[in-house]
Amino acid sequence: MAYTAMSGSGTTSADDPLQTAVWRLRSRACWADAAALLDAATADASLQRAALLVERCLYTEQGWEEAEDALRTAEALAQSDDERGAAACERGQLAYAATLLGVRDRADEARAALGRAAALIPPGVAGRAVLDFRRGLLAENLARSPQAARAAYRRAHAGATAHDDPLLLSFTWRHLAGLALREGELAEARHGFGESLRIREELGYLVGTAPALASLADAESEPEASRLRAEAGRLFRLLGGVPTWLARQLAPPAASA
Repeated sequence: MAYTAMSGSGTTSADDPLQTAVWRLRSRACWADAAALLDAATADASLQRAALLVERCLYTEQGWEEAEDALRTAEALAQSDDERGAAACERGQLAYAATLLGVRDRADEARAALGRAAALIPPGVAGRAVLDFRRGLLAENLARSPQAARAAYRRAHAGATAHDDPLLLSFTWRHLAGLALREGELAEARHGFGESLRIREELGYLVGTAPALASLADAESEPEASRLRAEAGRLFRLLGGVPTWLARQLAPPAASA
């Protein structure tokens, strides 16, 4: 287990009813409500609860102390290498989010935590794919190394495919497409963004659909680009302005002087 919060558990009819309820709340940007459903007395549940609250920080730029408290609980309850690795992976993600969003520079902490996770999580397991993806985020957005980011995203993509993790695939498709767009590979970018959007719509991942629409718009020409941005804006407002960082991407271009 240990990675249920990231893997999209609860998205199929065969899933546990509790996980289904958690997923429905999470996908609608109700992370605190989803976390409240979980009994934090067990290592697995405490890890999932921490992951939900860490994700809320990344999407809302709020709730940092609550996420820290949940993460400390998860770290204290972790006993196996898998659980300790999962907790370190979440620690790295929280530090990454704080750095990326300008709350506090915790880049060194993020690298160290993901390094610990890499030492504890063996290659080939589901959690390794999540870790590879997060190491790609650090490489792309903090180290500014697109080559290293692409390699990490591709490892994560292969792992998500092997472990049938469609939600993670929606993230790897999107970030690989983003790198392709920066290099002017429009056809590759459109394909990747389109796959990410398709998966998120199929899963009902509402909070991730607006970013997927906006990213695809960046790779499209008019009038399709404007249509996609308008739809992204509608969903963004429906969710109360979440994710917060999408506001910058949806802002109309400044008029030329």
